[in-house]
Amino acid sequence: VDVEKERISLGIKQLAGDLFADAGEVKKGAIVTCEVTDVKDGGIEVKLTGTDLSAFIKRSELARDRNDQRPERFSVGEKMDARVTLFDRKARKVQVSVKALEIAEEKEAVAAYGSQDSGASLGDILGAALKQRAKEPGEE
Repeated sequence: VDVEKERISLGIKQLAGDLFADAGEVKKGAIVTCEVTDVKDGGIEVKLTGTDLSAFIKRSELARDRNDQRPERFSVGEKMDARVTLFDRKARKVQVSVKALEIAEEKEAVAAYGSQDSGASLGDILGAALKQRAKEPGEE
């Protein structure tokens, strides 16, 4: 406020709402849909759909498999799901990770459908089959 010149000065940032206050449903661990806005050598810049928040996904967080951690496999405008790994309103930081989402989905699948491998070895399977065969009488 300038009393002598009878003016009030405002910045454009003061007119816009707080991006972090408007992002009510976004929290750590949430799965969000993102749209790629820029592809760089070190990763990709994404915008969280439904909000005006932007985040940078580092190359190492693009996929669980190292062969898929290539930013050039993404194109501008492409949509994807990612998991929020950091949401700090005070520091005004948002981090999302596709890798964290893949790991979480794998853990859920393992919990729902059992372990990654059956736990039985070839010897256990063949041993059981041989015992079964030995118990059957009259076959020779």
